[in-house]
Amino acid sequence: MTSSAAPTPAKRTSVPNIFRDLVFTLVIPTLILTPNLLGSGITVSELLGGDTTGNIRTYLLAAFVPVVYVLWDVLINRNLSPVALLGGAGALVNGALVFWYVDGFWYAVKHSARPFLTALLSFASATTAYPLFRIFLEATTAAESPLHRNSTKKALRAPPVVRALARASVVFGMTELVSGVVNSVVSYHIVLAKFGTTAFNTQVARANLVTRAPDIAIGLIGLAVAFWLVQRAVTARYGAGASLLEPEKLTARLKEAGEL
Repeated sequence: MTSSAAPTPAKRTSVPNIFRDLVFTLVIPTLILTPNLLGSGITVSELLGGDTTGNIRTYLLAAFVPVVYVLWDVLINRNLSPVALLGGAGALVNGALVFWYVDGFWYAVKHSARPFLTALLSFASATTAYPLFRIFLEATTAAESPLHRNSTKKALRAPPVVRALARASVVFGMTELVSGVVNSVVSYHIVLAKFGTTAFNTQVARANLVTRAPDIAIGLIGLAVAFWLVQRAVTARYGAGASLLEPEKLTARLKEAGEL
């Protein structure tokens, strides 16, 4: 979206995004699903009709909180970066799957649908000229100056770096695949109750809590390895000191190489 006015600097937020994300994607849904909310005697399912109907409505409410939060970030905040749009697409997938009322094995599969689909997308993108991990790296340059942003994009288009981006995308895909398998196994062993019961909602909340830390850890390890592969290729191409994390030095190296 274009405008003739000068861009307004992004407002600082007093709450880091990672904590806000955890509140809306984990804390609030867990509280909604948990019986006897914070020992207050309040049960959300009773407020929403009680019995099976109330339990299903509670499950839907808890599932839609993170979906609405992600879509709000994309649409209301006009966060149209490729990474945000990918997150929005994942939110839509999760939103659609909410209405797939299953338990047992199929719930474990549903719980990991997003990472499995992301893994497939990553693997497929590795065979193209625009691997998925390149989207992530280019998105990090949004706040940089046009010169530094252009330097990063040129470096990422160098043939050896493109090959490294393909390998990095495969690594990222493997990370998502492992995360999905872990989530499925944990869910299969924790979520044992029948859909539409209080026990089912409680077990879903527990499974979400148990899988979140491993999910973050696996993701960070995968991102670190993927970034290392790309950075190694950048260093091999442009020499020591050329770093994707230091755009000034990278720009200088590209100028020395006559590519800028």
